[in-house]
Amino acid sequence: MDLSEYIPAYNTIRNALDIAFVFIIVYVLLKLVRGTRALPMAAGLIALGLLYWLAAAQDLHTLATVLQTAIPYMGFAIIVLFQAEMRQALIYVGNRLRLPVFRRQKGQLGETIYDEIVLAATTLASAKTGALIVIERNVGLRNFIDSGVQLDAKLSYDLLVTLFNTEAPLHDGAVIIQLERIAAASCFLPLTKNPSISRELGTRHRAAIGITEDSDAISVVVSEETGLISFVEGGQIKRNLETNQLRNLLLSAMEVPVVEKKREPTKTMPEAESEITIV
Repeated sequence: MDLSEYIPAYNTIRNALDIAFVFIIVYVLLKLVRGTRALPMAAGLIALGLLYWLAAAQDLHTLATVLQTAIPYMGFAIIVLFQAEMRQALIYVGNRLRLPVFRRQKGQLGETIYDEIVLAATTLASAKTGALIVIERNVGLRNFIDSGVQLDAKLSYDLLVTLFNTEAPLHDGAVIIQLERIAAASCFLPLTKNPSISRELGTRHRAAIGITEDSDAISVVVSEETGLISFVEGGQIKRNLETNQLRNLLLSAMEVPVVEKKREPTKTMPEAESEITIV
């Protein structure tokens, strides 16, 4: 059989794969820029491209010359305008291409260490004490850790509550947890620039969202005004959480296997021993 008979079929499969890869890339990009300021900026760049095409097609020499002069600088403009989105896209792709062998061991201490965070958040919420706790995952947060006061202390309920005490000098800023230890306190974080974020959210919540947009970290926020507990992952915030909800979200995000504790059956006394014999 002639090999040339298989060439059309091979070309069809190759074209299908080509279209599929382009579709996946476009889908991921649209998913990343959805709800961010990148979408209107991208629409503006597309409008400039269409304007240049119209100027060239209709022989508008002055407009075409101006746009043609600006085109070489478009590459630098795209890097400056979309630096946050590009960084987020690279982190998104890198996390999914990372081999399991090179992943950090998350949740190595089990559920107990995260119960300390939940208990501290609940206590701070009941007292309406503002708090922002950031937990590092695969992407390092060394730049943000260096911006605060480095501690490298064992994670505990008492220490978390003490750090966010309004009388303590380190209560402003965020506490960053790295490898299940408190790496630093009073850290400065980038604020989200997402225009769709509610205006009800203050600086603390916007910082919690911003750090999860620039990395794969997760954040726990306690509102100083309302005492509500929020959880942030991937730029998405979940508000007004109860203790069990926060605990489940933390364990799920850190991939901690939840071990169900079995209750021991109550031992009943044998009938011969439970009966009272009256002589």
